[in-house]
Amino acid sequence: MSFANSNVATDSLPNSVEDKQYDAVVVGAGVAGPAIATAFARAGRQVLLIERSWSRPDRIVGELMQPAGVKALCELGLAQAVANIEAMTCEGYYIKYHDRVVQLSYLDKAEAATGNPIKPVPDCVFDDNDKLITDSTLSSKDWYDHPTVQGLAFHNGDFLMNLRAIARAEPNVTCLEATVTGVVRDDNDVVVGVRVKAEDVPAVYRAKLVVACDGIYSKLRRELPAPAPSVESYFVGLDLHDCDFPAPGHGHVILGDHAPVLAYQTTPTTARMLCAWRSTKPPSSSGGEFANYLNQQVRSELPKEIQPSFDAAVASKRFRPMPNQYLPAVKQSRQRGFVAVGDSLNMRHPLTGGGMTVALNDVVILAKLLHPSQVADLGDHEAVLRQMAVFHRRRKPLDAVINTLSMALYALFAADSPSLRILQRGCFRYFELGGACVSGPIGLLSGMLPFPMMLFNHFFSVAFYAIWWNFTDNGLLYAPVSVYQSVVVLVVAVRVFVPILWAELAR
Repeated sequence: MSFANSNVATDSLPNSVEDKQYDAVVVGAGVAGPAIATAFARAGRQVLLIERSWSRPDRIVGELMQPAGVKALCELGLAQAVANIEAMTCEGYYIKYHDRVVQLSYLDKAEAATGNPIKPVPDCVFDDNDKLITDSTLSSKDWYDHPTVQGLAFHNGDFLMNLRAIARAEPNVTCLEATVTGVVRDDNDVVVGVRVKAEDVPAVYRAKLVVACDGIYSKLRRELPAPAPSVESYFVGLDLHDCDFPAPGHGHVILGDHAPVLAYQTTPTTARMLCAWRSTKPPSSSGGEFANYLNQQVRSELPKEIQPSFDAAVASKRFRPMPNQYLPAVKQSRQRGFVAVGDSLNMRHPLTGGGMTVALNDVVILAKLLHPSQVADLGDHEAVLRQMAVFHRRRKPLDAVINTLSMALYALFAADSPSLRILQRGCFRYFELGGACVSGPIGLLSGMLPFPMMLFNHFFSVAFYAIWWNFTDNGLLYAPVSVYQSVVVLVVAVRVFVPILWAELAR
């Protein structure tokens, strides 16, 4: 149904109504919102981008972008959103497991290109806006001469302000600061706009398509409908200052008997540390319990170079918790006039830094499928729904890999049972083998090898390798115990991995 012919039910409208009709209203200016607004605008659509607050956000996640996320930025012509924010390159991971260390480097560019080649979005790339530029921390020459693909780390708020500035500069984008309170439907149950409240004045803004990008606490997610996200655990963020890392240019993962710790440089003088908290409730607001946990269980496992900055951060007791939520994407093939992108649609554990990568990849796919060459009028709801069915299929490979890997790795790295600890040891020893045992997993984690069957093969290779090492460690005398443990480990591996992969692929 064309929007021009929509009959808006007047009894559902507030007193104040905005007369202008947009091609799309985008709700939320996080990562996905400005990206899809810019892509639509460059394709000639009139877009209204609504955000509750346009001030700089301050979050503890959304700061580490995997190489596939950088690739998606380039495909959207948004590469310069990382310019002049003191972004730091990331070449891979440094993993410390008790007293043993292994470093994982990202794939070389030729191998990465075969798995996930760059395919620009029509009308989005021009005037080298798909190229990273030289600034105080990034060298364009070094970036493009580097033999491997790379990720980036930065302050989330600085990155978002750049994304928003690019969107605001588009002549076809109108920006509004307001709180969206719900959608508006016509008599045929088609979403034809949104209700907003700005400075306590209600209004309605109408559009042919409403795109929800309103994040983890989305009010609009219920329009899909989608299940409620499950809170699996918490990450607690610490600000590190002048931290020396043993492997500069790498994300640092610290494993031990404690829950996993992730740390990475965000600017030349600041770094983020995320400490997992094995609970569905955040630590107490006083911070005493959490500070004791950090000092008694985490500190001794950290590389000595990190400990001075860590001590200062713990002493400040500036701990910021963030729920780790899981939400598999649902197929969007019923609700006319409405789609969801980003965390409104799909969430996973942030341990692997895949959130922005999935969101930006979704924007790339959606922008291509809803380009005017594919759907001339966004008010043609049946054509949009057909494309959304295609969207659901095309996003699955990357989505399934990153989501399943993030949840499975957290289960292994936060091992809280003997069987999971056996798998944890096996995983680390698997990485120590090098070769394909590193390039495959790091290719999956980076999003450059979005192949679910490859993930399946590596995960169960880790499980069997863990079983073999457990036999070796136990010795011949304890062979009967090892046999029993092997069965339990396999059962646990299946329980950890298969339901998540099934939830991602079977919907």
